[in-house]
Amino acid sequence: MSPPTAESPGAGTPEGFGRRHVPLYLDHLASERGLAANSLAAYRNDLAAFGLFLGRLGLDTPDVDREVVVRFLSRRRAEGASPRSVARATSAVRGLFRFLAGEGILAADPTEGLDNPRRWAVLPKVLSAEDVGRLLAAPAVDSPRGLRDRAMLELLYACGLRVSELTGLSLEGLRLADGFVVVRGKGDKQRVVPVAEESARWVARYLVDARPRIRGAGGSRAVFLGPSGRPLTRQTVFGALKRAAKAAGLPPDAVSPHVLRHAFATHLVDNGADLRAVQSMLGHASISTTEIYTHVSRRRVRRVYDRTHPRA
Repeated sequence: MSPPTAESPGAGTPEGFGRRHVPLYLDHLASERGLAANSLAAYRNDLAAFGLFLGRLGLDTPDVDREVVVRFLSRRRAEGASPRSVARATSAVRGLFRFLAGEGILAADPTEGLDNPRRWAVLPKVLSAEDVGRLLAAPAVDSPRGLRDRAMLELLYACGLRVSELTGLSLEGLRLADGFVVVRGKGDKQRVVPVAEESARWVARYLVDARPRIRGAGGSRAVFLGPSGRPLTRQTVFGALKRAAKAAGLPPDAVSPHVLRHAFATHLVDNGADLRAVQSMLGHASISTTEIYTHVSRRRVRRVYDRTHPRA
């Protein structure tokens, strides 16, 4: 079931659901919850797909019960949607009906008690520290683009940044001498993240040796720029990672900004980092999201066991 575009609820969507209830909820997410544009578009697409599903069943918002929601999610999975996509759709639908019930538009929330899939079951494969080292060392730093890519990859891994946070990073957010960067994350929330000394040195080298050589660089406050002097796009970051992965002998399809963020968190937890500190660095609103990494980090569990159990 292909979702309609983010701009419209799609033909066949029930009138009340698509024209009143979904726009009301999305406006609430944007204006009161400060949801980021990318997340808002994803929610809009998921809810539009649910609206099409309701339309095919001849149902509108008041007709939805738990069984209808479960049927929709099961169908998405059967049609090939990834577990992560199904988890996001679950959050979107559940959030909508919780909101409508809270506003008194519905008498009850039909999704109450509906569990979200376990997200740690679909996390990407963890890159080892050795793999990350080869990846970071792959760009040819004798060219401005290569130096930019090296600095970019260093920050992605050293700070666990989302790709949108990297492309939106401003010069004012760099506090390299003090050992941290100021990041604007989801919902325009600001957080402070430490940066490793070696990574800070690569960023500083890029700022001195490569960035000033980019046409129009003086008129931009973005840290990372393309050849035209405009801030980098997500596609450019992905392309740089694919090139580096190929040069490092890693499968390009197995490397992405999210995989580096995942490696950042897993390696921290592996080496005994406090989970609350990792939560703060990642910008997670809930500790339960960060707890994913305790399930992945089996070596740390074994070390704790060996150190503390009387029979170990």
